[in-house]
Amino acid sequence: MRDPTRVAVLISGRGSNMKALVEQANGYEVVLVASNNPLAPGLAWARERAIPTWTWDSRGVEKSVWETALGQSLEDHGIGTIALAGFMRILSPEFTGQWSGRILNIHPSLLPKYRGLDTHNRAIEAGDTSSGCSVHVVTDELDAGDVLAQAEVPIVPGETAATLEARVLEAEHRLYPIALSDFVRP
Repeated sequence: MRDPTRVAVLISGRGSNMKALVEQANGYEVVLVASNNPLAPGLAWARERAIPTWTWDSRGVEKSVWETALGQSLEDHGIGTIALAGFMRILSPEFTGQWSGRILNIHPSLLPKYRGLDTHNRAIEAGDTSSGCSVHVVTDELDAGDVLAQAEVPIVPGETAATLEARVLEAEHRLYPIALSDFVRP
């Protein structure tokens, strides 16, 4: 039985949500940061804090080969829960099946609205009065797993995608650590 409190965070970029998960850890420990982008700034931040990292540039690599290598690293570190945090690669149904019920993601919309990309523009263009973020269980269908927690962010007059993104990101940094903590509790 894998210990759900041993968490791997998967990133592709700066890792701001990963940082929030590490800094606000309560009842779990981030024991691995993994990335499909060897130049992701979040990797350097994790290394500075002595958090083990794993990376392999996924461009040009067969998905099954890349995921097998990632899976081996997760096993080697005794990972029980995976937290996607700005991880910009869609995981295969085989991978999500192997980790079924043990992968979480933070998504910048109030799911089920606006699955996928460009969520902030889509919310503004639709005339929505609020947006926000959702923590959900990852399944083989994009942004479709059970929603565990949400935080609402009002859309204000004159809002741009950039300003909304910044305010939603602040909400993500508050919501994700709490949702992950609740998720791993027995």
